[in-house]
Amino acid sequence: MSAENITRHLEELQAIADANDGNRAAGTSGHVASAEYIEAQLQAAGYETGRQYFTYPRFVVNLAVLAQMSPSPTTYTYSDDFLGMTYSGDGDVTAAVTAVDVNLAGDRASTSGCEASDFEGFPAGNIALIQRGTCTFSDKTANAEAAGASAVIIFNQGNVIPDDDRLGVVAGTLDVEGSAVAVVGTSFELGEELATTEGVEVRVALDTGEEVVETFNVLADTAGRPDRTVVVGAHLDGVSEGPGINDNGSGSAAILETAVQLAELGITPTNRTRFAFWSGEEDGLIGSDYYVSQLSPRDIKNHALNLNFDMIASPNPVRFVYDGDGGAFGSKGPNGSDVVEDVFLKYFAAQGLATAPTEFDGRSDYFGFIENGIPAGGLFTGAEGIKSEEEAAVFGGTAGRAYDPCYHAECDTISNIDQGVLEEMADAIAHATLTFAMTTSSVKGTAKGGGGKPGKDFTFKGNLSLR
Repeated sequence: MSAENITRHLEELQAIADANDGNRAAGTSGHVASAEYIEAQLQAAGYETGRQYFTYPRFVVNLAVLAQMSPSPTTYTYSDDFLGMTYSGDGDVTAAVTAVDVNLAGDRASTSGCEASDFEGFPAGNIALIQRGTCTFSDKTANAEAAGASAVIIFNQGNVIPDDDRLGVVAGTLDVEGSAVAVVGTSFELGEELATTEGVEVRVALDTGEEVVETFNVLADTAGRPDRTVVVGAHLDGVSEGPGINDNGSGSAAILETAVQLAELGITPTNRTRFAFWSGEEDGLIGSDYYVSQLSPRDIKNHALNLNFDMIASPNPVRFVYDGDGGAFGSKGPNGSDVVEDVFLKYFAAQGLATAPTEFDGRSDYFGFIENGIPAGGLFTGAEGIKSEEEAAVFGGTAGRAYDPCYHAECDTISNIDQGVLEEMADAIAHATLTFAMTTSSVKGTAKGGGGKPGKDFTFKGNLSLR
């Protein structure tokens, strides 16, 4: 595996984005052209490729307004200052703002809006200003609606937790529960301003809708035992804001090159290895969830594991390995996930490269697999989370700066790739893929497999926060 070869694939994905409105989002010509490139490379290496088609509704915001009407009239900018919560209701409300049990000092731990009692004395018709923390956005919104709130503003918590900057604008979802009122997410800074400004009156307006997305996953198999299928996956779609070269051209290009090298070396795997290029990840892990939903109980038992690679070349990186055994975060994956983690940890240790654990938080394509008892694991070099002083001391880079400052942005281009960590992670991907492709042992520890759901209350649904 070489960064040079993988970068050639990334350059092609960049060129595709440049020729297709600057992005490779699911349901667009940019995604189709990306898939055609992947298919052509796989076919040239001797693989038969297949498409798995599916459709889904994408939530869209047609109109969004957040403005302070008094005492200091200010119109805020969509995306930079606020976002509509996915599955928010529509509305156009101008009203006084009432802060609900917020905590602006100290560690800013907050249960704001999580209990009906938080809204005692809430003036019906006012806009509820709620702080992120503890419970889901949908729970906060439901309590606000029950208290008579005409709209809801949820602002970020105001601290930094592992892998999660809780200072910027909240990109959240009410999931399918939805709401009857308009709900927007904003930053801690703006939330604090609204909470501490006497007599503040705000306008919140949202007009939302749905569009039907038609798209597909790309799949390619090796020979080998179908009852121990190893799925090596990465999402090929990006966000509409940019070309998505680190997120997730990097993972897609690395598993493509792994497949190509496996074929060129003439290796026949013991276990069928399925290379999967998912679509719809950025809209809520749609493609990988669809794939798993089409599996029968027998098919699920015939899946040995899932290896997931989502962002492996961040410019301010940490070598994160998913915490399969739960030793770092207390919530393990299905039986066998500890084995996957151990393969990566032993590999990096043999190379003299430090690693750090990252949590199964539900924000990438392993989600559907672990929810159905299929072991999983993978690698990650960081997204919008902030690198700590301790991490900078071990992995280099800049403390206090995002792992990927261009996450979900126009600047996620070919110049946003760290070539050194790209090659290190790609070598680990190839090692783990070959290890599980060739093993004659059951990853789950029994001939028939097994394992169960991890039982975790996930924080994310794709790249949108649930709480």
